[in-house]
Amino acid sequence: MKIANIEAYWLRCPIPKEKQHRSDYGLLTNFDMTLVVVTTDTGLQGFGEAKAAVGSSGSCASIVSCVENELKPALIGQDASQINRIWEIVYNGTRDHYALSRGRKFPILGRRGLTISALSGIDTALWDIKGKALGVPVVELLGGSCRDKMPAYASGGWAGADAIGEQLKGYTEKGFSGVKMRVGVMDETVAESIKRVRAAREALPDHIKLMTDAHGTFSVPEAKQFCSGVEDCNLYWFEEPISPDNRIGTAEVRASTHIPIAAGESEYTAFDVRDLISEKAIDVIQPDCAIIGGITEAMRVSQLAHTYQLELAPHCWGSAFSFMAGLSVAFASPSANVIEFSLGGNPMMYELVKEKISVDEKGMLSQPTLPGLGLTPNWDFVKEFKQ
Repeated sequence: MKIANIEAYWLRCPIPKEKQHRSDYGLLTNFDMTLVVVTTDTGLQGFGEAKAAVGSSGSCASIVSCVENELKPALIGQDASQINRIWEIVYNGTRDHYALSRGRKFPILGRRGLTISALSGIDTALWDIKGKALGVPVVELLGGSCRDKMPAYASGGWAGADAIGEQLKGYTEKGFSGVKMRVGVMDETVAESIKRVRAAREALPDHIKLMTDAHGTFSVPEAKQFCSGVEDCNLYWFEEPISPDNRIGTAEVRASTHIPIAAGESEYTAFDVRDLISEKAIDVIQPDCAIIGGITEAMRVSQLAHTYQLELAPHCWGSAFSFMAGLSVAFASPSANVIEFSLGGNPMMYELVKEKISVDEKGMLSQPTLPGLGLTPNWDFVKEFKQ
């Protein structure tokens, strides 16, 4: 199976007004993603997602250009089944032969950022192809599932203090045993974030896991103040308390509280995650398969979680393709306990593919069983919203 073609499509779909929400990213009126399609000389196609931004809205033109003008020429004709070799070709560029012969990296300058995001989409598509070619789900290629089912947590929570309890209870009524709400600069003050969390905790039963996510927007003193104000709210984790550029600061926040600190969705490659661990900055690792370097690198991160006895919780806010990639990694990892499930307006999760992605009445997700990622693009949707 040789790679015959690689394509990338920037898709932008309007979010219905009743499903829009406002956060520190502003009012999200559109959902953007980059669909990466790898085609082999046998006609088999694999699909993946590459992200230009952690948020769901943003220009993907540079990702499309990187995939089609930089990476595609280097990969046409390569054996699509040799996923590890292809990863090294992209990461090391013209010095890939040194990397493969000497067993260490000789990376290109773009070893972080858009190049790795572009690689993420290609890598995931290659895993999809391999699973389809062998007739097995990707999780089987990763060593098999560690469990039959896994609980999902509902990811949303933008309402004010007067309505956040009702909003989150709306999630638990669908069966979810865990919920995540947004905090941080969107609340204007730390006191308001604390007020909203306390209102949420008061409204929810004690057994419901409550997570908070600041999108990296607090300062170190603000994050410490927030932790102090919600110490008795039994938070399951506090996600990205401060800027991902300040790992030392994140470690300082972690040292100041017993609340577990989660991060990783903004990181590129396992090397970045290694540094977070070295700084003693995290308890929960959250690689995004559309950013970190694809399924290949997410599994390397999962091994770090296993080795350092940390929780793995892949960041799954994106399209159906990055969701299923993260789901496959989570099911294959003994360190994963819960899966993120987007409750925001997300047409890329539900309308981009023909298959229906849902949780059962108890908020549980079953291990994947269909070949590859088990997803089929809705090409009418792609044609309509391609930029």
